[in-house]
Amino acid sequence: MKPSPQPLSITEGTLQLQEAYLKGLIEVSQGVFFVKKQSLWRTNYEPRCSRCGSGSAQLRWTFCVFCEGPCPYCEECLTMGRARFCTPLVHGVNVVETAWKAAPMKSLAQWSLNAAQTEAAAAGLQFLEQTAIQLTGHAQLPRDIPCFLIWAVTGAGKTEMIYPLIEHELAQGRKVMIATPRKDVVLELLPRIQAAFPKQSVIALYGGSRQRWEQGEITLATTHQLLRFSQGFDLVILDELDAFPYHNNPMLEFAAQKACKPNGRFIYLSATPPPKLQKSAKRNRLPHVRVPVRFHQHPLPVPKVLSIPPLRNWIDKRQIPAKLLSRLEQSLERDAQLFLFVSQIRNVEPLVLLLRSYFQDKEIQGTHSKDEERSEKVIEFRQTRIDLLVTTTILERGITVAKTDVFVLDADAALFDEASLVQMAGRAGRSKDDPFGNVYFVAYQRTKAQVSAINQISRMNGIAKQKGYFKQNT
Repeated sequence: MKPSPQPLSITEGTLQLQEAYLKGLIEVSQGVFFVKKQSLWRTNYEPRCSRCGSGSAQLRWTFCVFCEGPCPYCEECLTMGRARFCTPLVHGVNVVETAWKAAPMKSLAQWSLNAAQTEAAAAGLQFLEQTAIQLTGHAQLPRDIPCFLIWAVTGAGKTEMIYPLIEHELAQGRKVMIATPRKDVVLELLPRIQAAFPKQSVIALYGGSRQRWEQGEITLATTHQLLRFSQGFDLVILDELDAFPYHNNPMLEFAAQKACKPNGRFIYLSATPPPKLQKSAKRNRLPHVRVPVRFHQHPLPVPKVLSIPPLRNWIDKRQIPAKLLSRLEQSLERDAQLFLFVSQIRNVEPLVLLLRSYFQDKEIQGTHSKDEERSEKVIEFRQTRIDLLVTTTILERGITVAKTDVFVLDADAALFDEASLVQMAGRAGRSKDDPFGNVYFVAYQRTKAQVSAINQISRMNGIAKQKGYFKQNT
């Protein structure tokens, strides 16, 4: 039996770091540094974390025995170890820099993509080739890193579209990072990427991963794992950049920029890009391509609006409104499974009890972010062992069921913005065996978010029809 390696002593570790530094294998910086802030009247110095980019609001000053006085440390990335002003932060250095050269366009036929997916992949390849020629290796600021947006509807097959882009980078000896918000998506993508690129090393990083010290040509990671890298990847693919926890998180945005090499590129994947990116794309300030059709080449289900009193009213009365009850019965009669989305956790269990009183022969469950049995219930729903699932926005993404209808209750709630409504509507019609699912926005009043979501879905259908992406019989 091979003996376990013994941990290095402080002296041995210091000597090895010193040797690595002298050989140019690592760089050392302060855990916290100070940024000069010049105002009209005076100059200030603001502390900032070198690892996560957090500023004064996330830094705490305490007495330090090494500094013999006050010293700031970062609380935002504390789980990765204490980064403070007097502690070194060690970065690995890419010794062999990638030589940029344009790669010839390879045939996309081998990836069995449909027309819309092929057009998106070709646009992505063109972006990579053009930027490879333009980049000179002197870009230093995050804004200089070229970005490309793949704006694809839910169920479009975004993963398949990026295969040619990954192949393009690997052919040049470059390293690829695919970052996604959730661990379950990383675990779902891992066997698919390994099957698509069997000769390349693929590693997966997430909380509790056993591969955290390994390196691969392709790295799959949750967005928080980006904090571990500094200029490590030639291509960073950000999946669902509009989703929690990446969206509106300055720390993770900083981590993504830091993980990409100065002469690297970003590929953004999203069905509902943030408004800022949408505006940049519409004004042609952001290179992008739209994929307006799903992989099965049928139109997206356009939501129908049901005008019904607020959910709490009919929960308190213990009575489902007749108009809604009729739609629920129609969906169950066609043997569809039902998503019922609510805006508040407190409404999940009361609604489950009410539905059980009406549909006693159906299996009805509820789940939310605080439900310890959520994973098991999702598995049962996918296995068609649950007929109706009441849930919050926790399941608005990342779950595909073959035959489903969607009911968004209290669709006028402030929590349900345009992106959220589009994502929830995207749970229906995802299977080629049932592409025409039903979606209902159930609300007392119509909101701007509902109108915008319906318009976005209809607009994508219009683009797909105009380009001839739909199958002949649709």
